[in-house]
Amino acid sequence: MTEPCDLTAVQARRLIGRKALAPSELLESCIARIEAVDHAVNAMVARDFDRARAAVKRQDDAAAKGADDLPPLFGLPVGIKDLEETGGLVTTHGSPIFKDYVPEKDERIVAACRAHGANVIGKTNTPEFGAGANTRNAVYGATGNPF
Repeated sequence: MTEPCDLTAVQARRLIGRKALAPSELLESCIARIEAVDHAVNAMVARDFDRARAAVKRQDDAAAKGADDLPPLFGLPVGIKDLEETGGLVTTHGSPIFKDYVPEKDERIVAACRAHGANVIGKTNTPEFGAGANTRNAVYGATGNPF
């Protein structure tokens, strides 16, 4: 296997279900990759690594117990587009108008991701209000192409 962060979501979830990969191993691999390359890409603009690490401890325990009914996104780290309100994490919509806005609760899609076992690790950059053909805004700047 390469790095866990190189796996597809389906591969990672299968390995987690088989107890061949701990959710914490996947999370730490993803965090390490973000920290290694995001300075050049600027894709993960608001990070929530501390809360993700707290959540993954509970996920590791559940996975170790071998529960048969783990949700479909269980243990998968996800980045949420900065257009979706995410409780406790700055949500700017790519606009200076919202540069300091921290919603109290998750928007429906974010709540659904969490309910299905996803582990939110941060927010990804967006053009202002999602309008535009490139990811550039006055809050976080431009996102580069990693390739």
